[in-house]
Amino acid sequence: MKPLAERLRPVSLEEYIGQNHLVGEGCVLRNMIESGHISSFILWGPPGVGKTTLAKIIAKKLDTPFYTLSAVTAGVKDVREVIESASKSTFFGGQSPILFIDEIHRFSKSQQDSLLSAVETGKITLIGATTENPSFEIIRPLLSRCQVYVLNYLNDEELLELLQRAVSTDELLKERDIRIEETQDLLRYSGGDARKLLNILDLLVSSEMGEVVINNEIVNKRLQQNPLAYDKDGEMHYDIISAFIKSMRGGDPDATIYWMARMIEGGESPEFIARRMVICAAEDVGLANPNALLIANAAFDTVHKVGWPEARIPLAEAAIYIANSPKSNSAYCAIDAALAEVKKSGNLPVPLHLRNAPTELMRDLGYGEHYIYPHDYPNNFKKQQYLPDQLKDVRFWHYGRNRQEEQQYERWKFLWERE
Repeated sequence: MKPLAERLRPVSLEEYIGQNHLVGEGCVLRNMIESGHISSFILWGPPGVGKTTLAKIIAKKLDTPFYTLSAVTAGVKDVREVIESASKSTFFGGQSPILFIDEIHRFSKSQQDSLLSAVETGKITLIGATTENPSFEIIRPLLSRCQVYVLNYLNDEELLELLQRAVSTDELLKERDIRIEETQDLLRYSGGDARKLLNILDLLVSSEMGEVVINNEIVNKRLQQNPLAYDKDGEMHYDIISAFIKSMRGGDPDATIYWMARMIEGGESPEFIARRMVICAAEDVGLANPNALLIANAAFDTVHKVGWPEARIPLAEAAIYIANSPKSNSAYCAIDAALAEVKKSGNLPVPLHLRNAPTELMRDLGYGEHYIYPHDYPNNFKKQQYLPDQLKDVRFWHYGRNRQEEQQYERWKFLWERE
């Protein structure tokens, strides 16, 4: 018998729940689908939010050949065979066959390279699905040929809609007497994951012979008895990684190592752990100890070379170093403040003296004129305006209260004659 999540898989956009920013009326993916032609794209989002389902709906709606590969099991040979088959089923003027690759972030560079020509020439339309940031895992040439669409966790309202649909439309559940009294813990354990919600519901129904009552007490009781029923690794994946990051940020090396051990025992990939440390080193340690980013990157490189079980050692070394480092988010805040200003003020003109002047016409127009070369002056510095006129007095970076940045701030204040 198929699992409930598979029995309830939507077959049309009308049945699809969530991701209204992509498939709602007038939104980008719906418009593309309704036009009858789609270009290659990558769906990036957490597990259980409808990436695979959306790809299948698109293929059905467009009535085009649909090929699927799993990056876990497929090799370069499999990719080439699928591309060859797809090219034979292409009709002139029609939508290219769709190749759906689940967990595309697991594809090696050579596997991704083998897709480039077919995607660029239109032999196939690639739809990739990934739970990892594509900018880290997808090679740049392939990423430049694909639009990235971000899928979000389902909110409580969407999960409740899915719950009601399950108990009212599924042929097997309709035969059971199901009474829903409380849903808070059901939603909490689901964590925005539609598949997890349906797996929990499946477990609750199969655990009872007669009437099925769903409330917080029963949900907690059943899930404690069956820890693997709602999570394939027996770990609350996103809760654990959140605790790991917050422990590093909070400067607790013992908690950091404990949560890392939980991830390792839960079967987490070393690259996933290392990537989170790189982010933490940049976001939370930052300029207070720039070496933290170098060490986190070194750990990332090392785990690629050695794998488990030895990878646990450089990971632990980097995690303890980051946890014990002084913390500053001044760079993180500075770039976010600058991005907010760019969105608000738009494309402000570059001051003339900062502009590039590769042609005589540009030089005649004053491009690059009056630019001061800092290395010709003491301390390799000379005051001049670098920001657009409208922002010339705006500050984006505000130093953090730590020795490294206090020294940087004092130098900045001396050079710019600021108070």
